[in-house]
Amino acid sequence: MTTNKLLRMDNILLVVEDLKAAIAFFTELGLELEGQTTVEGQWVDRIVGLDGVRSDIAVMRTPDGHGRIELDKFHTPKAVRAEPEDAPVNTLGIRRIMFAVTDIDDVVARLQKHGAELIGEVTQYEDMYRLCYLRGPEGIIIALAEQLGNKTVKDVLGNP
Repeated sequence: MTTNKLLRMDNILLVVEDLKAAIAFFTELGLELEGQTTVEGQWVDRIVGLDGVRSDIAVMRTPDGHGRIELDKFHTPKAVRAEPEDAPVNTLGIRRIMFAVTDIDDVVARLQKHGAELIGEVTQYEDMYRLCYLRGPEGIIIALAEQLGNKTVKDVLGNP
């Protein structure tokens, strides 16, 4: 019997061309820059399975300290795009990252100043949430959720 267990989801990696713009976008959303560095060398090559890696990374964390996004700008080898920047939400793979916010209209307006575009519209789900999807820099899709009352999605889905 194993005693090993999953502790947490540590971070999500987003590969970007314009690291400065991505940092500005996620800062405007409310994430905090935890740190930046450049990584290179054999240890990086071995872990990611590429040769000659040189990458600038920035780690952004949510205000509660529990969620992180790692933004990477690959200098070598150059990043490749596997799908169009405007791939629809139903494209296979990781499609979006959702963030809980207190004022969805304010956040949408601030992110639009950084080039974000609403994919659909801000909608309300029952009496629980206001929700929307936005496309940010590099085609990154985020979702925003503003909780309206004390009910949550767990009240609808139930417990497994």
